[in-house]
Amino acid sequence: MLELEGVVKHYHGAGEEVRAVDGVSLQIAAGEMVALLGPSGSGKTTLLLLIAALIKPEHGTIRYAGRDLPSLSDNEASDYLMRDVGFIYQRFHLQPRDSAIENASIKLLLGGVGMDEAKARARPWLERVGLGDRLNHTTAQLSGGERQRVAIARALAGDPKLILADEPTGNLDSARSREIIGLLASIAHEQKAAVLLVTHDPEAAALADRRLTLRDGRLSEESPENGSSPIAAQARDAGAQGEER
Repeated sequence: MLELEGVVKHYHGAGEEVRAVDGVSLQIAAGEMVALLGPSGSGKTTLLLLIAALIKPEHGTIRYAGRDLPSLSDNEASDYLMRDVGFIYQRFHLQPRDSAIENASIKLLLGGVGMDEAKARARPWLERVGLGDRLNHTTAQLSGGERQRVAIARALAGDPKLILADEPTGNLDSARSREIIGLLASIAHEQKAAVLLVTHDPEAAALADRRLTLRDGRLSEESPENGSSPIAAQARDAGAQGEER
């Protein structure tokens, strides 16, 4: 579903060149969740922005479902981000005066869905992230962790086939973090979505199908010690049972 080959992105400043992404090649299949670890400044967010077609690489190819992303026009890139991608931003980007359900509906509304339908589609996702009793609370009335979960629900409400998650559990406690990562793993398998999870948390990364490390713009893959993650395995088993039925 997603394929990168030899991708390079440079930044220039203070008389030096920084290769934020330095020759990255990567494939993520539909139904797979991949965790991306690395220190701050290693290029993880830049890589997500490249895959989201929000910035363009200097070199290399990025393809999603066979489409060459760097060659998209601005309108085509916007449509791709709106319809195909669920981007969970590190900063929430919520409207402060809107309610949780209004914030979670925004992307659907921008895509042309009516208000009633948008809220009906967003509500189950807010319930799945534990905010069923906070639907009408404004952003100002929510805690940092609750705002994070609204942002997650907003990204998932459109049933995207590619989910890019930039530190989605950074403001959550360990129990809620595990629930959210489990949800993303389930979505990957049940909806045949590709999920790229950026995280500093080794425990969260351990729940993914594969773990990659980005350091100084270069990518390496970690071999799982005990096979695939238990969360991912449970999601696959549940999906297989559903298919059998």
